[in-house]
Amino acid sequence: MKKLLPTLGFLILTTIGFSQKKSELLAQIEDLKTEKSGVEQELAKAKREISSSKATAETFESENASLRDANATLLQNLSSFSELSKKNSENVNATLAALSRKEKQLSGISDMIASSDSTSIVLLTRIKQTMGENANPNISDGAVVLSKGLTTLFGSDTGTELTEEGKSWLTQIAKVLLASPNLKAEVEGLNMTGEFGVTYDQAATVTKELVVTLGIPSSSVGISAKDGNFKEGIAISFSPDYKGFYTKAKESVKTN
Repeated sequence: MKKLLPTLGFLILTTIGFSQKKSELLAQIEDLKTEKSGVEQELAKAKREISSSKATAETFESENASLRDANATLLQNLSSFSELSKKNSENVNATLAALSRKEKQLSGISDMIASSDSTSIVLLTRIKQTMGENANPNISDGAVVLSKGLTTLFGSDTGTELTEEGKSWLTQIAKVLLASPNLKAEVEGLNMTGEFGVTYDQAATVTKELVVTLGIPSSSVGISAKDGNFKEGIAISFSPDYKGFYTKAKESVKTN
């Protein structure tokens, strides 16, 4: 009996000790469960935050991609605009250069026209100085015209030999032409009967007198016979060298 008591006491103490440890273990298990639950909640929260962050990052990435595309488009548009501006500038410069050339061409032609107009004024003055105030020059289609009747020049309407008065008149005509080498003279036989043969012969006689006798270059004198529209006689028209004028005008255009 005495031997069993210590053993029994030991068992009782041991049982009490195990009971206390079990309670402590159960308490620790509850603590661990609580901690686990907290960790799981933290983990869930972290996952949600990660998911939200990922969605935000994807949104940012999408926006960045859109911005990159927009920037690329903008750069391309700027490049196209720059190229277009360059071409427009080149076109404007080319147009201005063309206008400058045209202005020079027009200026040259205007100068030549002004020169022709002044030639007519000088010619009228020269005719009056050479032939007197009774020369009676007329202006027709930009040309200065001097005329004489057939009787004065040939003694009759059908004559083809020059009278002395006719020769004197042509001598004065020749002085005007020799003093104005840039002029062209057109000897026109005027007829109102339709008999142009005699009229042409009369114009040819006047032309021969000017060229052969009075020394006017043949290149400066033309000849024609035409209907005088109720007028008969010889008309000599003086005009600038229009052929030379147009030749110079074309050369001016080509040069500019």
